[in-house]
Amino acid sequence: MCFRHKLTPYFASSAAGAAFAVLALAGAFFAEAFAAGPLAGFLLRTPGAAFLGEFLGAAVEMLLGDQWGAANLISGAVQGIGSELGFTFTLYKMYNWLTLLISSLTLTFVTFGWDWFRNGYNHFSGQMLIIMLIARFISMFVFSGILVKLISNLLQRAHLIKH
Repeated sequence: MCFRHKLTPYFASSAAGAAFAVLALAGAFFAEAFAAGPLAGFLLRTPGAAFLGEFLGAAVEMLLGDQWGAANLISGAVQGIGSELGFTFTLYKMYNWLTLLISSLTLTFVTFGWDWFRNGYNHFSGQMLIIMLIARFISMFVFSGILVKLISNLLQRAHLIKH
């Protein structure tokens, strides 16, 4: 038996809603690429470590032949700035959940601003932008906050780092 969909208002709104959800949540699953900076900053506890971690990660991706080539270095620099700002706001003196929260927030806002220009986010509706921003922050905090803290805790328990 074959079912055909007629272009009814219900079908059109369902299709539009599905497309809306996919676009909004697509950014929620890419934040693992942003964990290098917060991890470097949190473990090394040195000014510039978060920036360098993101930038070097981007350079390695470029050298491995990713699809963006040398433009990846620009994105790595932007991500590094976003990550480093979180540690800058605490004056490199606090290394706890608050630091990771601030770093996740600054990383979210800086990368979202970069995507605003690079990927044309200005064409999305306000509601879509809010959903995308919230989804990005949640993903960012999971990978650049919770995961970084768990890795740090594991390294401390293994006596590989002392903090």
